[in-house]
Amino acid sequence: MALDFLAGCAGGVAGVLVGHPFDTVKVRLQVQSMEKPQYQGTVHCFQAIIKQEGVLGLYRGLGSPLLGLTFINALVFGVQGNTLRALGRDSPLNQFLAGAAAGAIQCVICCPMELAKTRLQLQEAGPARTYRGPLDCLAQVYRREGLRGVNRGMVSTLLRETPSFGVYFLTYDTLTRALGCEPGDRLLVPKLLLAGGTSGIASWLSTYPLDVVKSRLQADGLRGAPRYRGILDCVRQSYRAEGWRVFTRGLASTLLRAFPVNAATFATVTVVLSYARGEEARPEGDAVPAAPAGPALAQPSSL
Repeated sequence: MALDFLAGCAGGVAGVLVGHPFDTVKVRLQVQSMEKPQYQGTVHCFQAIIKQEGVLGLYRGLGSPLLGLTFINALVFGVQGNTLRALGRDSPLNQFLAGAAAGAIQCVICCPMELAKTRLQLQEAGPARTYRGPLDCLAQVYRREGLRGVNRGMVSTLLRETPSFGVYFLTYDTLTRALGCEPGDRLLVPKLLLAGGTSGIASWLSTYPLDVVKSRLQADGLRGAPRYRGILDCVRQSYRAEGWRVFTRGLASTLLRAFPVNAATFATVTVVLSYARGEEARPEGDAVPAAPAGPALAQPSSL
């Protein structure tokens, strides 16, 4: 179990560093007003942020996901691996259920972390900024709105994370089996990168409209009076004002981010687990044994 958490931490750091700029673009596109749009698309948003705020503008709010996602990934991979072992049989259904369980549990951390990240990404640059960092943001929200404010968007986060993590782990397991990811394969790392990146894309596509709703609820009231009374009201108002395309806003930058982030995350987790378990299994003073034949590296539970 400790190895699952350690590998998850390593994968979380790798994923955050690779993907945060894309996430900044995604959030800004999701919450901008269509009446007065600030950005014309993904590329224009990237260019505008770099021009107005420099490259560091793409990494605004990095502290929250770097602290949170590192622990979240450790929690996700630990819970998924142990749930799968508890279910007793490595099947596609159990892969989905174990992933869904991990997704649901990590919402307790994920929701406040994403609230802070969203608000930091949307605040104006310069000395007039409202929040000095993720902890200051959460502290201010708590003073004004209590625990309910800190957990704003929790239901939409739960609805998004539970099925998407099930799809995430199921897709990774299916692809690594199909690609034949075995210890000793000289193409193992490229195969893991392909499987991890594709899993991330499948996961996001499965629940993306809910992510738009979550971002809008968490940003609501940041620039004026609150507009939404809840999830259904947010869906109704968004659809009435902007049509169905509003629920795909920011999808391009999300998918551009999903492949490298999840490729880096899964490959890092798999390599760390394989190395650590190889070290554990090797008797002190013995030569390094050849990689054993056996189960594919596909299954997080069997790593």
